[in-house]
Amino acid sequence: MRVLSYKDKNFPRQAKAFFSRRAEPSAEVREVVGAVIEAVRKRGDAALLEFTQRFDGAALTARTLRVSEPELAEAAAQVDAETRRVLAAAHANVSKFARKSLRKDWSMKNAQGAEVGEIFQPFQRVGVYVPGGSAPLVSTAIMTVTLAAAAGVPEIVACSPCSAEGTVNPHLLYALQLAGATEIYKIGGAQAIAAMALGTRTIPSVVKVFGPGNSYVVEAKRQLFGTVAVDLLPGPSEVLILADETGNPDWIAADILAQAEHGGDSLVGFLTDSVKLLGKVRAAVEKQAATLSRQAPLKKVLREGCVLALVESMEQGIALSNDFAPEHLSFICRREAELLTRVKTAGAIFLGNHSPVAVGDFLAGPSHTLPTGGAGKSFPGLMADMFQRRTSIVRISPEAMAKSAPLVEKLAGLEGLDAHARSAAIRVRK
Repeated sequence: MRVLSYKDKNFPRQAKAFFSRRAEPSAEVREVVGAVIEAVRKRGDAALLEFTQRFDGAALTARTLRVSEPELAEAAAQVDAETRRVLAAAHANVSKFARKSLRKDWSMKNAQGAEVGEIFQPFQRVGVYVPGGSAPLVSTAIMTVTLAAAAGVPEIVACSPCSAEGTVNPHLLYALQLAGATEIYKIGGAQAIAAMALGTRTIPSVVKVFGPGNSYVVEAKRQLFGTVAVDLLPGPSEVLILADETGNPDWIAADILAQAEHGGDSLVGFLTDSVKLLGKVRAAVEKQAATLSRQAPLKKVLREGCVLALVESMEQGIALSNDFAPEHLSFICRREAELLTRVKTAGAIFLGNHSPVAVGDFLAGPSHTLPTGGAGKSFPGLMADMFQRRTSIVRISPEAMAKSAPLVEKLAGLEGLDAHARSAAIRVRK
């Protein structure tokens, strides 16, 4: 862990190096992903099977790319009652939150009396990527697919990497079914994004792609944007904890370690204006870390991606947080009501000592798919209304047309568009 202090001469430079975030793909990642996309574009299923063999060690065929009904039934039979109960609880919270956040149709009359408004319809076919990697991300299945189902999407395609034996974790398959996936395919990485965006003989294309992933998955979404719509570009996970002296050091340390066990390029920052709290948190992290199982990823993140910093004030901490735009912000502050309004950029905010990010990751209700790499400055987290297509509606009565035509004629004349002017005028002139 690196420890910084506002008293250090080079603190502004060191703080900026860690907290000023702008995710940029490396040239190598861009090149590899571009080649994968082009292969899927040209060779379809054949490319998918080749990549699955190369990266996952699984020898699949076009017929076994899709998880079959017998496989789904077998997976469900392996899930015990307690796991079903827990997944049902998480699903219920996420589904209820999603339905509450859906946009509703609306209409109004404009100044000339025309009826204008919007209607919101679900996309007809979407794709959701669920990472595999070192653990079956059943929570990601719940936090993504559930939103599509709540929005009423009829065709929900899910892709996740398989094992070398060509199987997908049974708990993940059960979670995908529970959440509402209508098709599940055993492919991962950039090739899965390319398949959903471009379509192959086995996997018809979707209109929008959702879900988190590693740098290759995120870059595939970026390169295919325009060919297909995408939700956001959620990359490696990140947490920022901002606390004053009221923070509980043992709980904060546990939150730091919960983030660190993600491994990879995950980031965790801790900011406080309390020297005493910083020292206690540092000691608690070292003590608790020794008791945890995922030592390799923990040590990597604590060594390379963890910064503890003493700030001059909570206001300075908020300024650094806004620059960082963290995926998750844990905000523990006696002056919460006063200072919370100054927080302008965060994917999700967890308020108070009793609100660990882990509850948001698995159970609370809002999706845990959130913007990373500084994207929180402009992107929201995944919401159910992202699965809705919004369309504006205009209905003009004869009376409203009579009031609108002179204005349209004048505006069209300013742009030299006499055909536009006539299309309005012809409706009101005898």
